[in-house]
Amino acid sequence: MKNTKIAVRISIVTIVSNIFLAIIKFLAGILSNSGAMVSDAIHTTSDVATTIIAMVGVSLGNTEEDESHRYGHERMECVASLLLSFILLITGFEIGLNGFRLLLENNYDSIKTPGIFALIVAVISIILKEIMFQYTIRGAKKIKSDALKADAWHHRSDALSSIGALIGIALSRFGYKFADPLASIIIAIMICKVAIDIFREATDKLVDKSCDEEQIEKIKKVVLKQKGVLGIDDIKTRIFGSKIYVDIEISADGKKSLNDTHAIAEKVHNKVENNFSNIKHIMVHVNPYRSDKNEK
Repeated sequence: MKNTKIAVRISIVTIVSNIFLAIIKFLAGILSNSGAMVSDAIHTTSDVATTIIAMVGVSLGNTEEDESHRYGHERMECVASLLLSFILLITGFEIGLNGFRLLLENNYDSIKTPGIFALIVAVISIILKEIMFQYTIRGAKKIKSDALKADAWHHRSDALSSIGALIGIALSRFGYKFADPLASIIIAIMICKVAIDIFREATDKLVDKSCDEEQIEKIKKVVLKQKGVLGIDDIKTRIFGSKIYVDIEISADGKKSLNDTHAIAEKVHNKVENNFSNIKHIMVHVNPYRSDKNEK
């Protein structure tokens, strides 16, 4: 519930900021005759939709497990991230297509020189979008939310696209009128790159990808410190949305009673889950210790 409240608070701030930015970008693009700024405004408008999707994804992902979903709903965040990537990809494709069309027409005389208002708005957008990125990414790390992380990088891509718009507008004002549609194409490429990265990360978590070796080594160190654990025979991990599931086989003295070995397994279970907040559950299997196996 706490994570949901944090996500909602962040989302409301970014939605209001994006609506404000989208309006002034559209006005600047139309009044200053800048296609790059209009493209940037479209990108910012898509941010409102993606932030709403991220907020819904976090809310659903933090829903308690039920009879139909015994492993919880964390993967709903991955689904939200996939939707975000598709929206970004479509947005980038449309912006790039419009830029290519203007370049292929090769009729630069018809392109009006962008006004100074567009330059001022581009600078404001870069600063505000970077602030939004830092604000959202901190919140995403705090609650370990993939959907919020994806939304944060959407803000960063918007800041980068505003830099592209700024350069394109500035060059157009110096007489290089092809720079404005070219900036739109560069903006589109950056948007599509972010979309592909978000898509790749979300799909990795949907197909039970293992966590990185550094995390596995940290888990092993905690397990081996527990009294009664004589070795680790096998360890498997899988990323489940924003959480991790662990299956581990440990070695213990085979002469110990069932109650004793169960106590060892329970100690390992509790220590790992208490030491790693992103591990939702660890399943511990105990094998009798074999010296010949450890000598190989």
